[in-house]
Amino acid sequence: MSFRISVSGGAAEAVRTAVPILVDDLVASSITALDPALWGPEAEDEASKRLGWTESVAVSRPLVAEILALRDTLRADGVTRIALAGMGGSSLAPEVITRTAGVALTVLDSTDPGQVLAALHDDLEATALVVSSKSGSTVETDSQRRVFERAFRAAGIDPAERIIVVTDPGSPLEASARAAGYRVFTADPTVGGRYSALTAFGLVPSGLAGVDIGQLLDEADAISLALAVDSPENPGLVLGAAIAATSPLRDKLALLADGTHIVGLPDWIEQLVAESTGKKGTGLLPVVLEPGAPELSANLPDLQLVRLVDDAGLEVFGADDGGGEIRVSGTLGAQFLVWEYATVVAGRLLGINPFDQPDVESAKIASRGLLDARPEPEPAAFISDGIEVRGTPHVIGAASDLASAVDALLEELGPDGYVAVQAYVNRLDLPELAEVRDLLARLSKRPVTFGWGPRFLHSTGQFHKGGPATGVFLQILAVPAEDLDIPERPFTFGELIQAQASGDASVLAEHGRPVLTLTLTQPAANISTLFAALR
Repeated sequence: MSFRISVSGGAAEAVRTAVPILVDDLVASSITALDPALWGPEAEDEASKRLGWTESVAVSRPLVAEILALRDTLRADGVTRIALAGMGGSSLAPEVITRTAGVALTVLDSTDPGQVLAALHDDLEATALVVSSKSGSTVETDSQRRVFERAFRAAGIDPAERIIVVTDPGSPLEASARAAGYRVFTADPTVGGRYSALTAFGLVPSGLAGVDIGQLLDEADAISLALAVDSPENPGLVLGAAIAATSPLRDKLALLADGTHIVGLPDWIEQLVAESTGKKGTGLLPVVLEPGAPELSANLPDLQLVRLVDDAGLEVFGADDGGGEIRVSGTLGAQFLVWEYATVVAGRLLGINPFDQPDVESAKIASRGLLDARPEPEPAAFISDGIEVRGTPHVIGAASDLASAVDALLEELGPDGYVAVQAYVNRLDLPELAEVRDLLARLSKRPVTFGWGPRFLHSTGQFHKGGPATGVFLQILAVPAEDLDIPERPFTFGELIQAQASGDASVLAEHGRPVLTLTLTQPAANISTLFAALR
């Protein structure tokens, strides 16, 4: 089989308890039959429009030849580089697909001006841009498209020859793209963004970049029958029960890629699970671990370890090991489909609607308000070695320097809490900032998530506001060395990313979440100061 799972400890008990009930309730066959009643009457309307992902393999098959033909045309025209402008599900799946295949794809899912400039200046003459937006109105993607259009024209290149659009039928982007003469792929509108890996959103950029997307669909197809059967061996039911039916609920999922051939899958799972389940004060928070990260699982009763392994890693692990782990192995296409099934099964077990994202819009509204008003930045509470420090009153009130501000934030952390690091910086220039995750994990002895802003707003941002009120939030911003204007927009990329960070901080504060915001005025020099404070 293209997917295998083994469980032990509390996860095994959850499977023994919950899976027979799921089988008796015909949950698997009902999902495949597109039954919207599975998640209760409040979710029925939304679910009736969001189950198309179960049919993605069949619906997407005709796209393969079309995508490959366009790839051949672009290559004949000298295009050797594919860039992708997209956020959330529009970028995370293609990133995993291409990295696993060893194929180059420039993913632009940031509004940091330095990162946008880097994407613009990297061999533009040989570049085609895929613009992916389900709604067609995503501000980040719209802004990225505008600067690429301008850059193409400045280089004497007709944007219509280099821009490919993926969007839902009838979206504002479809209308404007067709009017501009762009090549347009419309995706299945009954598939939500985070479930769209096997639709045009995952396949178009990946296929144009050089991935064998037909094989990806074959991998998913190989597991689809097993997912449709009401059986105790159904991997979607087993995984859904293992992550969502533990008692008491282990609501932090530590995702560790431990020898798997798939590159970056935990980041994709993070969005799928967090945005789908983090609402109504409950949910599952994926915590992406790097190999060698602090081992927390043995000491934290609310954390469930999920190892992504190859078959060899699975064989040495038995259901009676008592390690309290979940181990999964499989091809990438199978992983996509099984995790999607497991996530909606988890939604049923948690009693929530896995298809909506009610709290994502709040940060967008706050950001738009700041962009419209463009007020003067809130003064820093104080500046410590070139780092501007701001925060919610309980965090910043007694702090006098950087270290005491971090201490004050962690003092707000409860026994079942987590730390969320939100890095609104150019990750190409400051990749070492991700080390903050491990430093805070050692300091706090609690799970720590790390998200590059603003992309996490389309992912874990839903869990931050809609999930359990147990998180504390560390925002890290940086003053850009160079800003970049956005054609026909009254704000720059620098102003946009600042508004997104400030808007999210304000919404978190309104929800009673503790926030500490650190702005690096000289990023390269401030990193060592920040690390010292965290040690």
